[in-house]
This record gives sequence, structure tokens and C-alpha cells, in this order.
Amino acid sequence: MTTQHRRRAIVTGADSGIGRATAVALAADGCDVGFTWYADEKGAHETAAEVRSHGGEAVLARLDASDPESCGTVIDDLIARLGGLDVFVNNAGTVESQRFVDLEREQWRRTIAIDLDGAFVCLQQAARHLVQGRNGGRLIAVTSINEYQPRVGFAAYDAAKHGLGGLMKTLALELGHHGITANTVAPGEIATPMTGAEDVDTTKIDRPGIPLGRPGDAREVAAVIAFLASPSASYVTGASYVVDGGILLMGPHGGSHLTQNEWRRAR
Repeated sequence: MTTQHRRRAIVTGADSGIGRATAVALAADGCDVGFTWYADEKGAHETAAEVRSHGGEAVLARLDASDPESCGTVIDDLIARLGGLDVFVNNAGTVESQRFVDLEREQWRRTIAIDLDGAFVCLQQAARHLVQGRNGGRLIAVTSINEYQPRVGFAAYDAAKHGLGGLMKTLALELGHHGITANTVAPGEIATPMTGAEDVDTTKIDRPGIPLGRPGDAREVAAVIAFLASPSASYVTGASYVVDGGILLMGPHGGSHLTQNEWRRAR
């Protein structure tokens, strides 16, 4: 009788927020987890401690997604240290706001480099390992509701997230015969460092424009990612799971009920 190995997962950008919650959720589901961090090394070690508290191995590495040329080496290193790969979650990203006519090319390139170019390299490297491993696998990308709907002031971010969503659908088509699924998770407003609201009780924050009336918690997004990474999602591919409290449903209502022009200003 052979002993089945623990699944091996990699999560990029897991020093806080959705990435950390995802690494911990995958560890709780029986994965050893490799993950990356960029600026918060202390936060990365806190994530590692949480992963290990669930019995999983934790290996970590610094990843600068704005330098796509270096991303593949980092992913290769994590896979080698884990001894293989079963699940890859591309979560690392950035967001900056600027009106299109004022958007500097450097800012455009930085956002595209991190949110799309870096994602492409990491996903491609992970896919190559999964194909070579011949045991199937899971590719999951964290996008945003901006994958579906644009927002004033977010030209670069909108373009990157639309692009990443399209890329993942192509991966589903090309990699399905290898037993590899490819899906996205598209969060709305989530309480994370990116929104300045990590570790808060989201039920205490009033959001009239969201049907559920509050922002989401990072663990609520991680739960959907963990499902897509699990055996239960073996027949789900090319899909995008929106985790936004219903805010995308507000489009027509917003259009007919807004009484001021504040939405035209980037913030």
C-alpha cells in the first residue's frame, strides 16, 4: 500500500490579505504551501507560522512581479523545495488610480507588468511543471470584479484584469486534456491592506451600494479558492467565481438611482 503525498500548493503575494488567507486555507485542507512575498517579510513569516500550525510545510521566497524576467526562477525554486506542484494560485498584484488622459506610460507599464506580465510568467512556469508531472493540477488566478466591469480612473488595472481573465480561459482550453483546470476568482471590495481595512469586523462597515451591505473578508475569498483547488472542483474549468457581495448586480440600479456626479471622479 502506497502512502499518498500531501498536495503541494504555491500562492503568490501571501504576506497578507487574500494571499495569506488562501495559504492558510490550503494548509487546513492538507496542502504543503510555498508562497511569495514582496515588501512585508515579517508578514510572510507570520503566514508561514499559520500554515505550519495546520500541519503543513511552509516555504517562502521573495517575488518582484514587476520584474517578469525573474519570476520563473522563483517559481521553479519553490516547486523544487516543495518536491512538486499540484495547485498554483496567482494572487500577487497591484492597483493604482489615475485618469486615462493623465496616466503616465511608466505607471501603465508597472501595473501591466505586475498584474499581467508577471502573472503570465508565473502561470506559464507552473503550467509547464504540471504538464511534465502528468498528474493534472489546478491553476487559479485572483482577478477582480474589474475583470467584468471598468471603473473611472482604473484604465491600466481594468486592462490587466480583463486580460488575465481571458488568459485563464485560454489555459482552460489548452490544458484541459492534461487534466489541468484553470479558473479565476474575482473579488469585490475585500478588507485587506490594499483597501486599508485588514483585520476588521466587516459586519461593522456600512456599504449601502453592496447588496450584502458590507465589504468581504479575505477568508471568504480564500474559501472559494480552496474549493477550486480541491478534488470537489475536478470538473470546473474556464470559470470565474465572483466574490463581491452582489456589487456587480448594482450596475443598472446605480445608473438609474445615482443623483450626483461624484462617481465620475477617480479616487
